[in-house]
Amino acid sequence: MKNANPTSLQQIKDSHMPYRNANIRHKEKLTKLDRLALWITKKVGSMGFFMLVFVWTAIWLSWNTLAPAHLRFDPFPAFVLWLFISNMLQIFLMPLIMVGQNLQSKHSEIRAEEDYLINKKAELEVETILVHLENQNKLILQILAHIEKEQKQ
Repeated sequence: MKNANPTSLQQIKDSHMPYRNANIRHKEKLTKLDRLALWITKKVGSMGFFMLVFVWTAIWLSWNTLAPAHLRFDPFPAFVLWLFISNMLQIFLMPLIMVGQNLQSKHSEIRAEEDYLINKKAELEVETILVHLENQNKLILQILAHIEKEQKQ
């Protein structure tokens, strides 16, 4: 063990900063644009958004291939407007999703930092407990030796 003199519980408490919730720390650092990026990232990364795009694409393609010719607005094989819209969707969403992922990774780093600090504190507490137990063992052995000595006399 490191310490000859056991560290008291109060010394452990005094030596550490109070810990804060990593989620609260992360939210406090977000700007309005960051919050918007995270909101869009969460919505775009959902099954609801996937289903919306899928259904819209199915309707678009069905209408422009199966509807009467005079009602089609983007007839086969052109689909130019749909290709333009889908490309614009990708062009705008990909960087935004990356921004959201970067913000989420910062959040993960804050949580990992808090976990590290708590683990260091727990390690010190365990070491302190072990030192106290070693000292108790020494005292118990001294008491036993003293009792045995008195019984022999």
